[in-house]
Amino acid sequence: MAEGAYIVVDFGKTLSKVSLWTRDGRCLTRVTRPNELRDVDPYAPLDTEANAAWLIETLGGFAVHPVEAIIPVSHGAALAGVRDGQLAFPCIDYEWELPAADLAAYRAERDSFTITGSPALPAGLNLGAQLHYLDSSGALDGVTLMPYAQYWAWLLSGHAASEVTSLGCHSDLWNPAAGDFSPMAKARGWADKFAPVVRAGDTVGTLLPEVAERTGLPKTTRVLAGLHDSNAALLAARGFAEIADNEATVLSTGTWFIAMRLAAEEVDTAGLPEARDCLVNVDAYGRPVPSARFMGGREIETLIEIDTRRVDIKPDQPALLAAVPKVVSDGAMVLPTLAPGCGPFPDSEFRWVNRPECWFERRAAACLYAALVANESLELIGSKDRLLIEGRFAEADVFVRALASLRPNTRVFTANAHNDVSFGALRLIEPALRPQGELVYVAPLETDLTEYRARWCAEIERKGEAA
Repeated sequence: MAEGAYIVVDFGKTLSKVSLWTRDGRCLTRVTRPNELRDVDPYAPLDTEANAAWLIETLGGFAVHPVEAIIPVSHGAALAGVRDGQLAFPCIDYEWELPAADLAAYRAERDSFTITGSPALPAGLNLGAQLHYLDSSGALDGVTLMPYAQYWAWLLSGHAASEVTSLGCHSDLWNPAAGDFSPMAKARGWADKFAPVVRAGDTVGTLLPEVAERTGLPKTTRVLAGLHDSNAALLAARGFAEIADNEATVLSTGTWFIAMRLAAEEVDTAGLPEARDCLVNVDAYGRPVPSARFMGGREIETLIEIDTRRVDIKPDQPALLAAVPKVVSDGAMVLPTLAPGCGPFPDSEFRWVNRPECWFERRAAACLYAALVANESLELIGSKDRLLIEGRFAEADVFVRALASLRPNTRVFTANAHNDVSFGALRLIEPALRPQGELVYVAPLETDLTEYRARWCAEIERKGEAA
């Protein structure tokens, strides 16, 4: 292999992943671990300590390679605090329902959407809400705070840092236009507790001696600050000439489906509809990115219930596509939403219409549902011209082809599976890297979805009027 290697550590909500890459952008191996979520008094924490032990063990398996750098990536709805060289409190799982009184008190003092680009979200999805809860118990006394991705950089290097893609991810803590902490974060004293803000590609330090000894990796291994996972996907997409400097949107799919628009024109982000899960992300260069999201992966998995085969499994794609005409002709559809408080229909109540008995039809209907909701999110941010779908559900043919059908004026693409979050993180070190392979054009479904979508919209409206 080419001299030198890089490691990307990616701590998602559902899976934790460690991958080994060559300098020229080839993935040599990838190791994963399902996260175990627990309900421990007084709140539900992330699986941080077990993941830390797993990470050190996994890194030891890469010691035979000439590793030069490690890049951490994480979802953007978690943070950590350290005190006296260790975690000061268990990292909160963002799906844990904060006490209603705490959440209401927090909502009364948060900054407006026009300042932060952060919508008011349920549970602990706004990092500010987590901090409000922790602050009220004294857990923040003497603590150095950092986003979750940078916690892993600290664990490996001993150097604390913060970074804007995570701070600017619906946290309520960042003002994208000013490139600084939000007024509330400053007024509450939280801004002063955060580690210094650096760029995602900055080296925060080298491996701690004890980490180097336990893993066998070189002591000179650099540790980068790292970044938010969807922003890493955005960096990967920018490696394609068709996306790089053009009007395009990247739809990252996993537990969350997150649409991020690379606008070729100035966009009034203050005009985005906050109540429909639109937000302003901040990219690795500090630039505001109009975005919209919904919990697509979680919703699909909920819909398929006891069906053990995923909607993206390759052998099933022909059968799932073949099921679409029957689903459409029967008017079998899913009405949003299965993740209350999230997505473009946050207040709507989930319901099946003409639920199929056939499991292929049921899974096909779940994919059509995801495409319909994704289409609404894309409309909200003004997505046009080009759409790149990346992540796990880019392999779900019914989903991607339905979305191409719903957006006839948009060229829809998918990319090879390796052109994902980890590859994007790699481009922090080697920005000239270009993805292997070409974008794959997505052909619309042969079945017309015009009337199906119209009925779906009418059912949602009718439900809203009856509520």
